[in-house]
Amino acid sequence: MVLFLPAMLLYHNSILKLEYDPSTDILEMTWPDLTIGHLSEVKQALQTMVETVRDYDIKKLLVDGTKASITIPDQDHTELDLKLAKDFTSTRLQKIARIESTDFKREFKAEKNRHTIHQNLNIPFLMQNFPDRTSALNWLNEAF
Repeated sequence: MVLFLPAMLLYHNSILKLEYDPSTDILEMTWPDLTIGHLSEVKQALQTMVETVRDYDIKKLLVDGTKASITIPDQDHTELDLKLAKDFTSTRLQKIARIESTDFKREFKAEKNRHTIHQNLNIPFLMQNFPDRTSALNWLNEAF
């Protein structure tokens, strides 16, 4: 008999919701809106996410980027992504799957930031974008 445990809600506030599925070791989050007025709160929430990955020894992260509104300057967004990637290097995270938005301009910036991360950091985890949740979950669940 296979027992499926429901996802556990590890953190939730107005900016960020973290749900963890212990059966797959996947932490799922929806990328928050990035606006100048809430940037400090977003940074704190993302730091909480890094601490959660570390504290629960999470290996896989699913990021839903389909709905986020991003109105901060590109440089601030790049710095935020770089800091997050750098912070993840001190965890045992192995894979990050990101579900893309349909906004071509936002996806171009996201790909540019991913390239910047790879150029500037020696990250020990894999990162990949996907057009849908099913593809992202399939990749996260693949053995490597």
